[in-house]
Amino acid sequence: MRSIVPSAAVLRQKYALVSALRAQGFAIGSCEDGKPGAQDLFLVADGEVPPAAARTLILGEGACTAIPFRDGNPARLTYGNEDAAIGAGFASAMARGAYEPVAADPESLALLALAERVAASDITVLINGPTGTGKEVLAKTIHMGSTRRAGPFVAINCAALPETMLEAMLFGHQKGSFTGASSGGQGFFRAANGGTLLLDEIAEMPLGLQAKILRVLQEREVVPIGGTVPEKIDVRVIACANRDLQGEVTAGRFRADLYYRLAVFPLATKALAERPGDIAALAAAMVLRHAGTRNSLPWITPEAVEILGDHDWPGNVRELENVIQRALLLAPGDVIEPTHLIFDRRPEMRQERPETLSNIVQMHEFQAIRETLAECNGSRIETARRLGISERTLRYRLAKAREQGEDIAQAISA
Repeated sequence: MRSIVPSAAVLRQKYALVSALRAQGFAIGSCEDGKPGAQDLFLVADGEVPPAAARTLILGEGACTAIPFRDGNPARLTYGNEDAAIGAGFASAMARGAYEPVAADPESLALLALAERVAASDITVLINGPTGTGKEVLAKTIHMGSTRRAGPFVAINCAALPETMLEAMLFGHQKGSFTGASSGGQGFFRAANGGTLLLDEIAEMPLGLQAKILRVLQEREVVPIGGTVPEKIDVRVIACANRDLQGEVTAGRFRADLYYRLAVFPLATKALAERPGDIAALAAAMVLRHAGTRNSLPWITPEAVEILGDHDWPGNVRELENVIQRALLLAPGDVIEPTHLIFDRRPEMRQERPETLSNIVQMHEFQAIRETLAECNGSRIETARRLGISERTLRYRLAKAREQGEDIAQAISA
């Protein structure tokens, strides 16, 4: 498990960040624990001397700044309370690595914790969930957390290959076993020997081939096409599906015996819209992933974070990644603002506003702004100061209120 080692000053100044990282699965170490491991991260406050020969993240207060690790130098992160969600996202991504799984929503954190427990065993896993929700990332996490981590991780998309090729690709073939087989082929099962084989989109596999997969899982051996002698394999199988496999079994499109062989331990990923707590953390991680060689990472403003949170994300995490990549291209400076966010489609205007918790909170927020503006005689500077927000955030809230038909603007003096 990765550890973070906060200094006493960080614990005083950024305790909320330390708590957030602990909730995300980081162990909290101390400076007296001995020599840090390669994956450990020291957290020090601005002005403190970084420990020698250790990865260090320097934390400070002030203008939002995110400087990643470069050429062995410490990373640096500076932000205020208003930007805590993005700050925690950057800290987590820097500690884990740009391509590691990211989670901040409680249900996602629970799923990652469960995946870590599953990784410790060698049982077959079935991951169900909508397209673009990180099923392959979760599968890789299980592989890297297992005793097979030094072995190969081989992924095959069962929907991407023609049915006539899929069997040969999975089980291998001998030279001359079919037309065009001028040489032998190893096949994915044998290529993954000693490691993990991911069967992505398993629901797309033809019924005839499902029976052969079942036999491989039962006997732990494969017979290449054209061969007669079974070959033993040592492979952990993880299957992914974006359709309900139990429903596919009921409809006769998937073998029940194979389903129960695969679903020894079922896991499920959710649509991004159902786990809004992940959005800021994922967005920060994707900035780190795609910012290239920039010395300073563009910061996502609170207004942009709010717009990301309001989107319904039909394309899930893949769509969010597209949006962030576009924003990095469009942002001229070190800030990603709402004008830099381009979605694949505009959210549909809702005719009714259901009384969700989000809407109730928003209505109370609008009312507080209206009353404070009136008390301050329409002064935006004084209103922002009393509400503890920036003038930029206040302008955004006012514009959003106007779009939704609120009458806050009437409180502003001419």
